[in-house]
Amino acid sequence: MTTKNEKTVSLVLGSGGARGLAHIGVIHWLEENGYKIESISGCSMGALIGGIYAAGKLDDFESWVSAITKVDIVTLLDLSWKKSGLVKGDKIINTLTELVGDVVIEDLPIVFTAVAADILNEKEVWMNSGRLFDAIRASISLPLFFTPFRYNDVELIDGGVLNPVPIAPTFSDVTDLTIAVNLGGKVDANDDVTVDTAPTTENNSTFSNKIAGFVDSFKDATVGQISHDWGAYDIANQAFDAMQSTIARQKLAAYPADHFIEIARNACGTLEFDRASEMIELGYNKAEQSLGQASL
Repeated sequence: MTTKNEKTVSLVLGSGGARGLAHIGVIHWLEENGYKIESISGCSMGALIGGIYAAGKLDDFESWVSAITKVDIVTLLDLSWKKSGLVKGDKIINTLTELVGDVVIEDLPIVFTAVAADILNEKEVWMNSGRLFDAIRASISLPLFFTPFRYNDVELIDGGVLNPVPIAPTFSDVTDLTIAVNLGGKVDANDDVTVDTAPTTENNSTFSNKIAGFVDSFKDATVGQISHDWGAYDIANQAFDAMQSTIARQKLAAYPADHFIEIARNACGTLEFDRASEMIELGYNKAEQSLGQASL
C-alpha cells in the first residue's frame, strides 16, 4: 500500500553485465528515500535484478553475490560447444531458481517485464507472463557468451542488442515517475578501469581444467589457447558495450525518463561479479547524486 508521502515509480533497469549489480544500490536508495517501485522493465542484468527484486528475494541474492569469488564464477560456467555460444547458462539459472524459487511472473506483486531480442525478425520481445527465470534466461543471452534461449518457439538473445534501456514497456504505467538506469554511460577516466571480462590469468588453469573435464576430446586444450579465445571474446564484448551505449543514448533522447541514473561503462568488466559490494555502493551513490535533490 502506498503512503501519502510516497511517490510511485516505474523503474527501468538497463543491461551491462556485472555493472548491473549497481541496480541493487539504486533500489536500496529508492526504498530508503520514500519511493515505491510499482513497475519494473529490465533488460539482461536489469531483468535479472529486477525480477529477483519483484520476487522479494533481493536481500538473499545480494548476500549470495557479495560472497562470490572469481573461482565461484568459473564453477558456474557450464560450457557449451555449440557455435551459437560459449556457455549454456543452465547452471546459473538453476542456482538462482534454488535461491529465489520457481516463480511465475503473473504472481509477482510488482508489474514486471523482461526484454529480449528476436534477432531473426529484428524486434524486441516483451516477456510479462510465464516462468520468471525463463524470461530472465532469454533476456541475458549475451551474444557469443550465452547460447540463445528458445522461448515460445523463438530463438532469443540479449535484449540489449536492440534496446539496452527498455523504457517503452512502462508507457502505460500509472505511476508518478519513470526512473531509468543506464549502465552504458560515458567512460569515466577517474574509475579504476578493468576491461578484462574473462577469468584472470590465475584462474585460467581452473578454467582449463573445467574445459578438459567437460569433453574428452578437449583434454589437450592449453591455457594459451584459452587465453586467446578469451581475448577474442574481450574485443567482441567491448564492441558490444560501445554499441549498446550508442543505442541507449538514442533511445533515451527519443523517450526520456523523468530521471535517469548513469553508470560509466568502464566501471567494471562484464564478468567481474566478485566486485559486487563495490558496484552496489556505486549504484547507491549515483542514485543519491541524481535524485538526492529531487523533492518528494
